Amino acid sequence: MDHGILFDHARTARIGLPEAVFCEGKPREALLELLHHFGRNQGHPILFTRLEEDIFRHLPEDLQARYDYHALSRTAFGERMPDFPHGRVAVVSAGTADGFVTWEAARTLTYLGIQNTVFEDCGVAGLWRLADRIPAINAHDVIIVVAGLDAALASVVGGLTPRPVFCVPTSVGYGVAGRGATALNSMLASCAPGLGILNIDNGYGAACAAARVLHAIHGLPEGCSPEGSPNRN
Repeated sequence: MDHGILFDHARTARIGLPEAVFCEGKPREALLELLHHFGRNQGHPILFTRLEEDIFRHLPEDLQARYDYHALSRTAFGERMPDFPHGRVAVVSAGTADGFVTWEAARTLTYLGIQNTVFEDCGVAGLWRLADRIPAINAHDVIIVVAGLDAALASVVGGLTPRPVFCVPTSVGYGVAGRGATALNSMLASCAPGLGILNIDNGYGAACAAARVLHAIHGLPEGCSPEGSPNRN
């Protein structure tokens, strides 16, 4: 059955980032068709995001076996990009409640072949948790900060590192947290200069932003060299 889904297969060659499938809202039949096409040994690295566990676990077992699936982040891929030999990214979260976004970012980086380290539970309510880890965080080339509630972690990290920082507000929090609106506004109003702010819960987007920084410094991955773009590999 053709669901009218047209893939941008040339995206990797143009921008160094392959196409991803946002699964939320897609009919199960369409997802099943896509998953049949892009599993392991198909020659096309495709990342599936927002793929709910109950949908994945109800797939035929032979189809599940063709994917690397991570339930917390709701991500899956059959094949991934080749290892990118330059740079590392730190993914720093305020708390484990932000894990679904934290690990979406980390899994996307892994899928893109980029080395990454996750630093969870660095919320500033216990500032020592962050202070003890700052030297290790600053040993990375790019930092992703993930935080809900008042998202104060973004400003604190932004004042303690010279690295590029991308911040992701999460929908975690009671009442006036507003499903991430307060965290988003807090990050946008940060006094720390030069922070890049992503949309609420968009760990995937933050990982892609980090990848663009590394590609700009070190050159696009092998085989990706659009007209007018330097490739330093």
